[in-house]
Amino acid sequence: MVRHRKVGNSQNKHGNNNDTSKNSESAANSSWFRLSSFWKTAIGCPCLAFAIYVGVLGYLETRVNTPLVGEKAVLESGLEVPDRYWGTYRPGVYFGLKSREPRSPVFGLMWYEIGDTHKGIRHWCDQNDLLMSYGWMRHDGVSFGEQIILDTPLKISTSFIKTPGGEHGGHWTARINVTSNDNKKRVLGLVWYGALDESLGPAAPTSRLWMEGGSMLGHTPQLHNFRLNFVHEGKLHHTSYSEAIAPGLHVLKEKFYSLLKPSKDKYRSIPQMPILQPDNKVNDQDSNANFVPVQMIVETPFLLDVVYSTEDLPTPPLKGDEYTRELEIKRFLFDEEFERKFKLDKKYSDLDVVVAKAALSNMIGGIGYFYGAGRVQSPHTSEPVPYWRAPLYTAVPSRSFFPRGFLWDEGFHGLLVGRWSPEIQMDIAAHWLDLINVEGWIPREQILGVEAIARVPKEFVVQSNAAANPPMLLVQLAHLVRSNPQLFEPGQKLRGTLDRMFPRLQAWYQWFQSTQKGDENTSYRWRGREDDGVQLNPKTLTSGLDDYPRASHPSGIERHVDLRCWMYAAADAMATIAYHLHRDTTKFEATRDLLGDEELLNELHWSPRTQTYADYGLHTDGVRLIRQPAKPPNEPSRVVRSVSVPPKPKLVTSAFGYVSLFPMLLMVLKPESPKLGKILEDLDKPELLWSPYGLRSLSKSSPLYMKMNTEHDPPYWRGQVWLNINYLALRALKYYSSAGPYAQRASDLHYRLRDNVVQNVLSEYKRNGYLWEQYSGEDGIGSGCKPFTGWTALVVLMMADEY
Repeated sequence: MVRHRKVGNSQNKHGNNNDTSKNSESAANSSWFRLSSFWKTAIGCPCLAFAIYVGVLGYLETRVNTPLVGEKAVLESGLEVPDRYWGTYRPGVYFGLKSREPRSPVFGLMWYEIGDTHKGIRHWCDQNDLLMSYGWMRHDGVSFGEQIILDTPLKISTSFIKTPGGEHGGHWTARINVTSNDNKKRVLGLVWYGALDESLGPAAPTSRLWMEGGSMLGHTPQLHNFRLNFVHEGKLHHTSYSEAIAPGLHVLKEKFYSLLKPSKDKYRSIPQMPILQPDNKVNDQDSNANFVPVQMIVETPFLLDVVYSTEDLPTPPLKGDEYTRELEIKRFLFDEEFERKFKLDKKYSDLDVVVAKAALSNMIGGIGYFYGAGRVQSPHTSEPVPYWRAPLYTAVPSRSFFPRGFLWDEGFHGLLVGRWSPEIQMDIAAHWLDLINVEGWIPREQILGVEAIARVPKEFVVQSNAAANPPMLLVQLAHLVRSNPQLFEPGQKLRGTLDRMFPRLQAWYQWFQSTQKGDENTSYRWRGREDDGVQLNPKTLTSGLDDYPRASHPSGIERHVDLRCWMYAAADAMATIAYHLHRDTTKFEATRDLLGDEELLNELHWSPRTQTYADYGLHTDGVRLIRQPAKPPNEPSRVVRSVSVPPKPKLVTSAFGYVSLFPMLLMVLKPESPKLGKILEDLDKPELLWSPYGLRSLSKSSPLYMKMNTEHDPPYWRGQVWLNINYLALRALKYYSSAGPYAQRASDLHYRLRDNVVQNVLSEYKRNGYLWEQYSGEDGIGSGCKPFTGWTALVVLMMADEY
């Protein structure tokens, strides 16, 4: 148009041109304009579309690692919460302390027996260490804890007590008491170390650790100057230390091992005694050492007090006899509080109560503080991308095998932690909810920091934003509110925390509703199932029930009865929380009532033929594992799945087990429902799920009962007894025992099931010193990983009959 105006001006200026030339020139200009406009449109529109596409794609790519906008649920952390500033927040090591700061110095214990070349150095909790037993016997989550480690022939008692005060986190003392259970003199290396976590990059210029005059000294911006003194009783053969540089917290043991060398001649009385190399000691106080191990060659019995102090607290830290007296007081107060909350003394023997205290204490002592960024992926990102850096304060399922946070596990953990300390549990839940992204998704497994990453197989590191996990944390929060309404009244601190949580809970709930819906009205489907042709029945990791049999051939037509029931429970939980916060409950109640409609539930999941609830999908029972012949050249043979009967769309009725029970487990069914009566009848059959040790996860009549899923993948949720689902069963049975035509049967089953589960867990602990991940439905023997003081610790609530 600008060009056209210029031409018009020229025509006015040259008025002596004839009409023909004017018309010709005008026609030519008009043609040029039309051609120019065509090319602009032809090129511009695709460019604009491409720019919009790129913009939208960029927006979708970044959603997976963009935090939800709004006020954080956690407002106070670090030194703002002084009573929980220091703690045993490194659950993956046998004994260690750190503060709730991203750049906290960490302290910990290593040990090894002199002359024993098979055991190696103990540091990380590791099942392969084959310890007879280890775990917290008492731990209050705030001020103290004591632990017993049985590493035959050594017995190592570790404990700590905190002295609050000052502006830099207060004081603490850690005690390590080593004896031999055969009363013989044993020589061992005890190593206490300090280290700086530099996984976030080099520490601040003022952050340092060094040794001076037999004490470990340090400085960080948060703590300012601090000191660790070492006070001992017993025979100390030799002390040495090093100021070294370690590549990261995940290789401290390896770094320490590299610093050792054989002892000199004067130590020949102690065979094979390794000592720290003196040439690794750095005398320059301006050095960048980030790892300071102090090695003591000691003889049993030996007691060491590690005394941490800061400059701003005039109260002297505890040590020696004063520490011993204070420890006795702490024990008494813990025992008194435990009995007040759980009331077990009149119901159980002294030894049974000791086991219950250990179960609770291992749950509380297994709370860790992690900081870092996970790896996540969405369909819109070609490669995994980092999540944002964030802290996580959480309990862990197992210190040896799963020393990190798991979303649905934490919902079960919170039932016990919240009974002990609602404040701690609300803090934990708030940290989890601050990990929610703008989509409303929370990664189900949290692998934060180099120590956590080092212990996870590569294939499990990246989290998919299509992957859900049962919303047990939401259900647990509603339970906490219902059980302690006075704590959530207006003006109460926890009320403020719950208020800040609510938008995040809404976003999470809505994410489930928008991403996990099925094809049929009111149906739901777990995403993430993949058929690789190798698994006998493709896993559904997102459900939390891993290899529990679902439809044999994953497809989009699936309907999962457990997820539908979880969504009923989630809607009910949201209605409960909204009601206590005086917010609108209408939409949550409407969804709850819709999903609670038994006719709709039965249309989707009830089998009139087997009289059971079941998943629906593309299924056949005609599957088995076969070994394929090896293919040349030099290719190993493989075990793959063979299908002898083609799959059809149908209910998966052959997989009767935990999934079949969910309408009862999550109390979707009304107390007068005949379907409830049928479930209770089936529950009591030893040939199905009932065992003297608890409810089996899969019926003995199922084709996949205790079957391998691949050549190297043993059964997991295919018959074993799991404490979390047995807890849900006991809770539901107690609920149904209060009303309806099946009340008496529910009551009878409740007491029998509770006694079976509790007595087996207690007897196994007494027999082998551990709580286990799962228990055999055949003989009750613990299996899976140990110690598993995550949801197995719910045995304490079962003993107390608290649901």
